[in-house]
Amino acid sequence: MLTDTELRARLHFWRAKGIGPGSLRRIVEYFGGAAAALQVSDTALLEAGLKKEGIAAYRAQPRDAAVPDWRWVEASDQHHILVPEDSRYPALLKRIRTAPPVLFALGNAGLLNDPQIGMVGSRNPTQGGKENARAFAAHFATNGLTVTSGLAVGIDAHSHEAALDAGGNTIAVVGNGLDIIYPLRNRKLAERIVAQGCIVSEFPIGIPAHPQHFPRRNRIISGMSFGVLIVEAALQSGTLVTARHAMEQGREVFAIPGSIHNPLARGCHHLIRQGAKLVETATDILEEIAPQLNVWLQQDKVSSTPQGQAALNLSAQLSDTTTFDPEYLQVLDALGYEPLPIDQIILNTGLTADAVSSILLMLELHNLVAACGGGHYMRLGSGTGI
Repeated sequence: MLTDTELRARLHFWRAKGIGPGSLRRIVEYFGGAAAALQVSDTALLEAGLKKEGIAAYRAQPRDAAVPDWRWVEASDQHHILVPEDSRYPALLKRIRTAPPVLFALGNAGLLNDPQIGMVGSRNPTQGGKENARAFAAHFATNGLTVTSGLAVGIDAHSHEAALDAGGNTIAVVGNGLDIIYPLRNRKLAERIVAQGCIVSEFPIGIPAHPQHFPRRNRIISGMSFGVLIVEAALQSGTLVTARHAMEQGREVFAIPGSIHNPLARGCHHLIRQGAKLVETATDILEEIAPQLNVWLQQDKVSSTPQGQAALNLSAQLSDTTTFDPEYLQVLDALGYEPLPIDQIILNTGLTADAVSSILLMLELHNLVAACGGGHYMRLGSGTGI
């Protein structure tokens, strides 16, 4: 765990406009911590890789800028501030290139490492879309999977509610500080989620919701999940941003098809043409993520809750039919024991970038390969075998 001094320093840097995940990560790595960086010159910060705009924003902040965050976390045992060194920080999220260096959590932070399925879709769904969202979410929840979504009206809200109604867990990722409920019409739902799940955000206390925050929120939804299900989406929907993040992160993308006359089905059809998996039942998704689920549960990361036990039971049910595709061996054979760039792996295998990213994630979970930074991977000498 970090010292209070180090955590306060990271919160101070994190509040500065122009300092994003990469900048704060460079600060911590270059100076051995954010607290040490508070004492250095602008020249040293430039040498660490910060831009002049970020340094200027940091210098312009009052020294007590992060006091609201500190007061918030001290106000309740349901308030948490997580950094990557914290065991409660979502391990899957930590693997993405733009992982938030600070996460605020409200509720049961112990759920953040439970197996998750992201569910997103239109804010104005059809009746069929609502029913599909509720049916899929309830099925996931009863099988021990945590439903993760964005607390927006529409598909997000129906997914959260159905998971809770089924007695399962749900996580909401929001684009504002956790002292603010947005949208306000979902206040009751947010209260239920805090009592039975968790709400998380990378935005400090007091930061209001803003349209540019939602794409950032979406990468966290996909980053914490094994896969993302798109229930309904128009072609210009922000939902497709979540799908793009998922593909870039090597996550599975699933889409429910619809009528060719339904404009909210066109986004799903577009994704299916781009390689998303067409699904008709929740079982289609469970069978697809079974290899990842099995590996994850073997690592004892799941919480000791009834839902965690349900996930273990699901894993046992699926394990007999779970095998690795030949592409896994193809990627493994393409790797050596020296770091190799992912572009070269794609060239060596002839597979798509999305497929290679997904396979590398699974091989990494199996301790068969290691990420070496800068998009390079190497084969390890030990692992569970395939």
